[in-house]
Amino acid sequence: MKDREKIKIYIAAHKKVDFPKDKIYVPIQVGAHNKEKFTKVTDDIGDNISSKNLNFCELTATYWIWKNDNSDIVGLTHYRRYFFKDNKNTFDHLLDRNTILDYLKKYDLIVPRKNYLLRCKNLRSSYQKFHHIEDWEICKKVIAEKYPNYLDSFEWMEKSRKFYACNMFISSKASFDSYYEWLFDILFEVEKRVDISNYDSYNKRIFGFLSERLFNVWIHHNNKTVKEVPVYNLDKNTKVENIEYHIKKTIFGK
Repeated sequence: MKDREKIKIYIAAHKKVDFPKDKIYVPIQVGAHNKEKFTKVTDDIGDNISSKNLNFCELTATYWIWKNDNSDIVGLTHYRRYFFKDNKNTFDHLLDRNTILDYLKKYDLIVPRKNYLLRCKNLRSSYQKFHHIEDWEICKKVIAEKYPNYLDSFEWMEKSRKFYACNMFISSKASFDSYYEWLFDILFEVEKRVDISNYDSYNKRIFGFLSERLFNVWIHHNNKTVKEVPVYNLDKNTKVENIEYHIKKTIFGK
């Protein structure tokens, strides 16, 4: 990575809040289609899927970045949830340009710390408990048809009890594009095969949920190196979050 690399870390937001002043952070309004605008960048300009936001969640932002951004390094955070350099969740402790460049000299991706499952035996059973398992099976079938060489990694993922969540990561634009070209090819095919017309509003966010799991499949299959860093919610106590994380990490190991 070169010091002159152009970096943009987008902040997916659906309402107006305080945003970081650091110029590498760029708010992007998600689900902006036919809505009043509150950011300069919105996910309904250029090549976009803004109208699908209720089902694709923050992926309408990542689709926009994939299709419309030409930076060297890109990433996504949420309007309340960011990557931090240490254990304080204030804007002056966010990952900055130099830290991002240093990490990406050594790793392919910057990702959140792992999320560990305590009440379910694996990711598949967790999905079955909280969502519609038939969607999982349709997704697996699509992968078997379109990307059969990824099937072993999918089966590895569904047996795991830990994963990188939130659809948040930072990488070179080339890696970002490679992932999202693969991901959306799968999700758009799944979209054709599922019927979510009778789902509640929570489960209509199906493609956001599936993509959180598929990100881990892509990392595993492509042997991507990752730098895990803290992700904190601005509204929560970092000490409590850290205690919870380290307890789970102790139970499950790396």
